Amino acid sequence: MSVAARIGLLEALPPASRSAVERLISVATQRGLAVHMVGGPVRDFLLGRAVRDADLIVEDRIPGAGLDLAREALPGARVVAHGRFGTVRIDLPEARVDLATVRSEHYPSPGALPIVAAGTLDDDLLRRDFAVNALAVPLTPRAREGRAAIIDLVKGQEDLAAKTLRILHPRSLHDDPTRALRAARLGARLGFSLSRGSRVALRDALRDGVFGRVSGDRLRRELEKLFDDAAHGTDPALALRMLDEWHVLAALEPGLRLHRSSVAPLRRLGRLLVSPPWPSPRLRRLAAGLAVWLAPLDAGLRQRTLQRAAVRGEVAVRIATFPRLRDVALRELGKARGRGAIDAGLGGLGDEELLALLAFAVPTPRRRILRYATEDRPRRLPVAGDDLVALGLSGPAIGKALARIRAEMLDGRLRGRDDALALARELGRRRATGAGRRVQRV
Repeated sequence: MSVAARIGLLEALPPASRSAVERLISVATQRGLAVHMVGGPVRDFLLGRAVRDADLIVEDRIPGAGLDLAREALPGARVVAHGRFGTVRIDLPEARVDLATVRSEHYPSPGALPIVAAGTLDDDLLRRDFAVNALAVPLTPRAREGRAAIIDLVKGQEDLAAKTLRILHPRSLHDDPTRALRAARLGARLGFSLSRGSRVALRDALRDGVFGRVSGDRLRRELEKLFDDAAHGTDPALALRMLDEWHVLAALEPGLRLHRSSVAPLRRLGRLLVSPPWPSPRLRRLAAGLAVWLAPLDAGLRQRTLQRAAVRGEVAVRIATFPRLRDVALRELGKARGRGAIDAGLGGLGDEELLALLAFAVPTPRRRILRYATEDRPRRLPVAGDDLVALGLSGPAIGKALARIRAEMLDGRLRGRDDALALARELGRRRATGAGRRVQRV
């Protein structure tokens, strides 16, 4: 990689990340530190793909070297250190940079978290998951001394050309079984396949039962990444199909699979996640993805899978009950007359459930869901509960009146605050008349 190509790598970063990395390089050069770009950014740049991340390593055996560099170079940034793993995350308003000091690691038992220690650049590259991620580009003068323009210890560039994912040693998947999930994500994203040797290692790992030792929290984080990747164009159905064909899903939870009826909805969901049809800054992609993926499976398996992946609380309940909600909602959408009725049927659903519904819906219900979410849901009533209290309504009657006012508004039969108050008065009179009649009968 020439000087121009190295500059091209930096220019390929998002502007905010590039500015932060250039500042880190400047300070590291002044301090005589060897800093390298490593892993995914190098891989994606060599493939001609968009570079989203900035991953740097500092070649220094002194603990905390990366943390000191981050604080000196970017004093206004939020710097989060993970001492156990020797990593630093630098959070800026519009960027994130990951910075680590070179390290070695070993695994005390299959599936356990690694024990990390100081190491060399070679140690750091050889501890990575696949050869295509074991590439480094020296960025500072100290880093370039006596080094190639691209540091490639394990023929990762050959694997890039061959579109192959290759683990770095036969016990790699025993050490960290979640690498199989990363292989599926990368394979789906890049169009790569597992090397023959890696497939043999995967079969050995499956035979030895190492996937059962992966904790629920680690599994959930990997599944989160799988559906987060969908926002950048990766087909989640393809990643899950790879895991299914490799028998990894069943090894994680007996009976777990990718049902063929969820493939097309997962693909539609993936497209929706790339460009959501309405703003949703707190969208939980994992919840939407699991709702679609697990919907065709039986209720017991769905519940066990959520427990296995440490998905708990209200989110787990919504995912577990989504198939029934989907069937009822789509049936009611087909019969609904008027926008008020559609609003009443969809009003209690979160963004994740609406996106999952869209993934399963045929054209007419799909149009109705989109219209509700983009046009009707954001509309606000011209009156509030306090206004109805002032008119003499109380208790459950307030909620019922607001629901009726909303339906009338969406159906175009009510315009503005005066009409809303007039309807509320009429509803109040009807309620009072009805109560009087009940008293007379008594």
